[in-house]
Amino acid sequence: MDTETLQRLLHQIELKDGSTAAHTWRVVHYTRMMAERLSVPQDLLQRVTHAAALHDLGKLDVPDSILKKPGPLTPSEFETIKLHPIRGHEWLLSLGEQDPIVLNFVRHHHERVDGTGYPDGLRGGDIPLGARYFAVVDSFDAMTSKRPYRPSAGRELAPQAIEQLQAGIGSRYCRDCVEAFIDLYRSGQLDWVMEHYNDGACIGAFLGVASLPTGKDGQPRDAA
Repeated sequence: MDTETLQRLLHQIELKDGSTAAHTWRVVHYTRMMAERLSVPQDLLQRVTHAAALHDLGKLDVPDSILKKPGPLTPSEFETIKLHPIRGHEWLLSLGEQDPIVLNFVRHHHERVDGTGYPDGLRGGDIPLGARYFAVVDSFDAMTSKRPYRPSAGRELAPQAIEQLQAGIGSRYCRDCVEAFIDLYRSGQLDWVMEHYNDGACIGAFLGVASLPTGKDGQPRDAA
């Protein structure tokens, strides 16, 4: 996918849900740092970055009354939310996207290793590897970011989120994926992301892999 199309889609997502800009930056940084820590080849980093950025594309089709609802969702509303991976996948196919990394991130990031996830109920190793890792990243950010029903956010919630990830090993998450993320968390590399890309920050448009000049410690080389 070319940069112009990526930017256009992300702008649409940000207009749809204002909290998504910071969420996008955080999960992209987390995903990139995880990939680098796992020695993912350089030629795959941009594909992984774009996949993470587009993972919630399908939420463009979720009604605002559901997406921004301050209280608990009804069973029917949750079923609507559960369609967003399919809708995002359909968006990408309609735009001619063929990269399996991007397509799999978008469609399968809510699958669970015990087979009770959605949309396809994939189990264990049937879930694409990238989606298994990203499920941990996305869940951590969901548990440490503001929600209509939870005003607190950030590092203060991180220890509890880590406990929840550990508790989900074997049911929601792959053990290797959780342990790799916890190793990254304990290194301290995630702290600056939670601080500088918090929900109250003024976040600019996502610019792609070139906008993530991270060094070996995961922090920006030039924090201008």
